[in-house]
Amino acid sequence: MIEIKNVVKEFDGFRALDGLDMTVSGGSVYGLVGPNGAGKSTIIRHLTGIYKQDSGEILIDGQPVFENPAVKNRIAYIPDDIFFFANASIIEMANFYCSIYPQFDAERFKKLGDVFGLDVKRQMRKLSKGMQKQAAFWMMMALRPEILVLDEPVDGLDPVMRRQIWSIIMSDVAENGTTVLVSSHNLRELEDVCDHVGIMNKGKIMIERSLSELQEGIVKMQLALPDGETLPEGLDILHSSSTGRLQTIILHGTSAELEEKLSPCRPLFMDFVPLTLEEIFIYELGGADYEVKDIVL
Repeated sequence: MIEIKNVVKEFDGFRALDGLDMTVSGGSVYGLVGPNGAGKSTIIRHLTGIYKQDSGEILIDGQPVFENPAVKNRIAYIPDDIFFFANASIIEMANFYCSIYPQFDAERFKKLGDVFGLDVKRQMRKLSKGMQKQAAFWMMMALRPEILVLDEPVDGLDPVMRRQIWSIIMSDVAENGTTVLVSSHNLRELEDVCDHVGIMNKGKIMIERSLSELQEGIVKMQLALPDGETLPEGLDILHSSSTGRLQTIILHGTSAELEEKLSPCRPLFMDFVPLTLEEIFIYELGGADYEVKDIVL
């Protein structure tokens, strides 16, 4: 289990992490989402032991991460910008990781070579960004990590390779109990793979729930009321718009709860539409001045 407790980090007076709390259960796939500048990459660099927090705790199974080789040995990290030595080939980088990670599985590395189809003798710097990302996955998955940390993991990959990589990751989750923390702006993709989601803004986790709870707790409702009828008080409305008599409303609550509250209004039409993770992200952050604004040009 990953536990992040009241973590604060400042850079030149700017508070990048502001009392952040986050919990990632073992064997789960946790999606970390938020606007640019929310602090996602910063907390990832703390979790992987690159940064040291100013205050608070970052623990894996109760053990601190920073300057703890035994804990860091359990983690594989694939950043958005792939690290490699200037003139190193794929096999030279693989040998480097083999030398510092005792659990590096050479046999698995060989088998995964058939999946990625890259020439191990090619220099990393001469590969495209997408091919560098493939090479990084190839090496990191050969580590058989207990915890896999991904920052924009499939950016630059074609759809077939994206699906192939997620297939490998989800197989490791199912068979080995691998814990995955993934930060991505591709919310549609996260929706397919995540168990839990944390929505981050301004250095804090605003919402942290299972994906099913998140989707059940916010709904899009289309509603038409008789003339003279108004919405009852006490509804937690995030967004509303109307076209003639038909209203479209985004609000907190379950469809059953809202149907019961609205039944006294004798609606002429009422329908509930499930929201995507992208829509939930937009409307939950709308209260934090992060909504799509109508602009007249």
